[in-house]
Amino acid sequence: MFVVVTYDIADRARRAEVSSELENYGMRVQRSVFECYLDPDQIDALKESLFAMIDDSADNVRFYFLCRKDRARVSIEGVKLIYRDEDYFMI
Repeated sequence: MFVVVTYDIADRARRAEVSSELENYGMRVQRSVFECYLDPDQIDALKESLFAMIDDSADNVRFYFLCRKDRARVSIEGVKLIYRDEDYFMI
């Protein structure tokens, strides 16, 4: 599933920790926005991990789930960095 994860973290150290964790799951497309291709187990693991890191009285993390039809309607202006999940990578 294609998931857009955004965050607003008040503390610099927590923000760095959240950002680092998200880099394990997807690609940063803006400063506090990541695009990820995740299966249900990965979504659960990521949520559990992130929610343990944040201060829920000062921070927020949002998950937007896009189906194939909605993902096809995404409009990008400016630098058009497109993230595609690949089953394998050639090195």
